[in-house]
Amino acid sequence: MGEWGPDVLGAGFTARTVELLPDEDGPVVATVVRYRPEDDPDGPPATPPHVAMLHIHGWNDYFHQRELARRCAAQGAAFYAVDLRRYGRSLRPGQLRGYVESLSTYDEEIHAARDLIRADHPGLEDLVLMGHSTGGLTAALWAHRHPGALRALVLNAPWLELQGSGLLRAVGQPVIERIARYQPRAVLPVRDLGFYTRILAGGGEDVDPLDGEVEAEPDPAVTGWALEPAWRTSPSAPIRPGWLAAVLAGHSQVAAGLAITCPVLVLVSGSSHFATRWSEEMRRADTVIDVELTVRRAVGLGPLVTVARVPNAVHDVFLSPARVRGEAYRELTRWLRAYAAPDG
Repeated sequence: MGEWGPDVLGAGFTARTVELLPDEDGPVVATVVRYRPEDDPDGPPATPPHVAMLHIHGWNDYFHQRELARRCAAQGAAFYAVDLRRYGRSLRPGQLRGYVESLSTYDEEIHAARDLIRADHPGLEDLVLMGHSTGGLTAALWAHRHPGALRALVLNAPWLELQGSGLLRAVGQPVIERIARYQPRAVLPVRDLGFYTRILAGGGEDVDPLDGEVEAEPDPAVTGWALEPAWRTSPSAPIRPGWLAAVLAGHSQVAAGLAITCPVLVLVSGSSHFATRWSEEMRRADTVIDVELTVRRAVGLGPLVTVARVPNAVHDVFLSPARVRGEAYRELTRWLRAYAAPDG
């Protein structure tokens, strides 16, 4: 608590627990993960950073993307990530996994992480916020509420609208809000079929082998990403009305249009694939969010939005097979050079 120490990701990564204000359930914490390439034998050359990056994970997730940290550091970023309260490294016994009743609750850990970044890098004011899935929705809403606070915003498959349509959200939201008012912590009858977890476990006839980028190591999209099962569960944690109402409220804000003042990059798969039975086609599509709806909502985030559709990407585009995520990294690199470089 309160000091940097070794992290589960190994060399180059340290973590620091941050005590947050207690809520009605008692003490809560967040965990900030820091990447230092100079301490990583497999990392890029250490150079003075010109921008800081802070990553926010999605639902039923935590920060585990070593490759993402290394790639961003190679582009001159001081890379940090935060495990939000009740997720991953920050989950404590007896807590409801991931439960909050407002996405603005996360302002506290975002600001705490920003303070730690500034303490590590005095004078480095430029911050790029990066969010995945529900973390992307959280990041977008934070950027909207804090104009001028960011150099840029990167959204990796952000959950900006309920699957199906805005009409489905409009019809369902009052029902969920009513349930949330009286039974916010009840378990909703939402079944997780485990398809995305199966994708992350690797294997399958349609997974491309490593294409030569890192010949010395097997591609984790083939062998399976090394995930901590206690922090990324299958099936995922129960969906509760209080949490879902908070997400739907965020979707409503996005649908009404946001006013994010910094440049925004939205990375998504080329297509979505929803089904009740497993198929190998799911390894080449987003099985979690509706890509078409996401693209439509993305253009209303602010005046300068870039949408990059990455064919054959999975839900987290940076966990796709090597060839696919290589294209995603090329898009990210080009965009960062345009909008987050020192003279950008």
